[in-house]
Amino acid sequence: MARVIAVFNQSGGVGKTTLTMNLGHHLAALDQKVLLVDMDPQGSLTTFMGLDPFELETTVYQSIMMDESPPIHSEIHGMDLVPSNINLCGAEMELVTADMRDFRLKEALQRLQNEYNFILVDCPPSLGILSYISLVAATHILVPIQTHYKALMGTGLLFQTIQRVRSRANKNLKIAGFVPTLYDQRNSQCERSLASIRQQLQKAGTIFPPVPAAIAFADAAEKHKPLAVYSTTHKR
Repeated sequence: MARVIAVFNQSGGVGKTTLTMNLGHHLAALDQKVLLVDMDPQGSLTTFMGLDPFELETTVYQSIMMDESPPIHSEIHGMDLVPSNINLCGAEMELVTADMRDFRLKEALQRLQNEYNFILVDCPPSLGILSYISLVAATHILVPIQTHYKALMGTGLLFQTIQRVRSRANKNLKIAGFVPTLYDQRNSQCERSLASIRQQLQKAGTIFPPVPAAIAFADAAEKHKPLAVYSTTHKR
């Protein structure tokens, strides 16, 4: 059965979508069958993967709200994708009164559990219901965290959300770890922030090596490619 990893941080601009896309590509390069799921109404992951969210008639919305099979776009840089678009904003309101709302994404992904090794869910940058049902569907949570002096300010709310999910809907949810992002070793503030992240979060989960701040990530996303595909000098 697939490991379902929710890439989640309620703060925006931490490199969440970039991490999802590039992690998925590297897993696929290791001969793992990978599915990406875009749970952000902004559709950034969908756009990064080369699809136009506004042209899509079927997205993850239909899977959550209409119990349809997830619409899979296959073999994009070795990965499959369940896309999103602005219609998912409607799901946030509709789920308030929906039956079995907590488990709707989980049930949709369970249909695909035996077809993939990894399912990576790109969560929206909020603590709302779309993030909540993503954590309910997940086996693990991976947290990108910016190496910035305010990076740790929101972690209390993040841990409260994880605990709320674990208390009832998903008792087995595990923290896969924390990925420091937008790291610039020339910047003393980044160095101090990285030290604080390691000191304060190491007991909660693995602190992975920092991902550097590089304009190449944005350039690759603009070309709808993972960084290792866009630039041969960034294979790792």
